[in-house]
Amino acid sequence: MARDHGPQIKDDALFEKLVEDGNSPGKAARIANAKAAGTLSHNSVHLEDRTKTDLLAQARKVGIAGRSKMDKAALIKAIRDHG
Repeated sequence: MARDHGPQIKDDALFEKLVEDGNSPGKAARIANAKAAGTLSHNSVHLEDRTKTDLLAQARKVGIAGRSKMDKAALIKAIRDHG
């Protein structure tokens, strides 16, 4: 059972798991509290649903070399494998 971190942490078990996974206590608290309040939202778009232009911009942002010669599938694989 998770230890009680006081009233400022709304989901103690999730908080502890996030800290164990390497998140800072501040970030873990924000995520745990947002999930407990039901406000945690993932508004991201799957890579497959993005346009090639968007994928090229993302590849440029993360510094993938050779991106201009890649097709959409290669860009998706490169972005996924990057980090």
